[in-house]
Amino acid sequence: MENLVKLAVVGCGRWGINHVRTAFSLLGEDLRCVFDANPSAQDRVKQISPSIPFTTDKQQILNDASINAVIIATPAETHFTLAKQFLEHGKHVLVEKPITLYSSEAKELMAIAQKNDRWLMVGHVLLYHPAILKLKELYVSGKIGTLQYIYSNRLNLGAIRSEENILWSFAPHDISIIQFLIGSNPTEIATHGATFVQNGIEDTTITYLKYPNNVHAHIFVSWLHPFKEQRLVVIGDKGMFVFEDNLAKDKLKFYPKGFQRSEKGFEKFDGEFESIPFENAQPLAEEHKHFYDCIRLNKQPLTDGQHALDVLNILEQATKELHHA
Repeated sequence: MENLVKLAVVGCGRWGINHVRTAFSLLGEDLRCVFDANPSAQDRVKQISPSIPFTTDKQQILNDASINAVIIATPAETHFTLAKQFLEHGKHVLVEKPITLYSSEAKELMAIAQKNDRWLMVGHVLLYHPAILKLKELYVSGKIGTLQYIYSNRLNLGAIRSEENILWSFAPHDISIIQFLIGSNPTEIATHGATFVQNGIEDTTITYLKYPNNVHAHIFVSWLHPFKEQRLVVIGDKGMFVFEDNLAKDKLKFYPKGFQRSEKGFEKFDGEFESIPFENAQPLAEEHKHFYDCIRLNKQPLTDGQHALDVLNILEQATKELHHA
């Protein structure tokens, strides 16, 4: 069966080159072109394969009617302009997170995609992580009972960025996971942060989210931390999930822990953890496959424009709270 996806990758910097490598491994010669404004990026692309066409002329991709899909992995401030151009030229778009820097721009992209009958998908890659999908499956099945609290720590030493603070750099991952698990939007948002390394750019933030049905969450992100920690804890009244992606083994665990009502009041139950197996697949490759399937099968992306807009709205509100705290 002929592959219906003819792809271009726009931007091949630190993360974009991973998109190039993944796309070439899945599509081969149907990766029709890679664009980067910096000519030296061609060397990185040719290391993957000398057969991958490279250009510094974006117009070449816009004008090529054979290319029907584009992945945008450029700095966030360029996402809106690029996504708009490619959507208006009739191409399906997967754009890295955040979708844009302003919710009004995200809404405009969604309208353009709908008008042109194109899919707009956003690279919230952790929603394609097999462990997160397994966690959601088990949560929906009732394994931890009624959801009560979620917290996420995403901590590391650097890399320091000057174009965005830690909230916009790290927290979109965690917000997207929490939104995916809960399935609704928060009713209250509060954020506090601190600036140490660069003036006006927060190095650490804590964001508190209150959801309907007495569900609460907090997100702690920092690039001023002595070791790498990526920990998600999901707490219900029958048990708890812990996902730690930085561990070599037992990344996803179930803890039968909590409190139950008894004749004496409340008693603690505290069992040994159960390691939960999940499929060994690369999240970025799964994200690509999903994007291609959405084009081939004409199906709605999991991380569509609405999901990305919900995440962006939370980021915007958190930023307001941060700067008025």
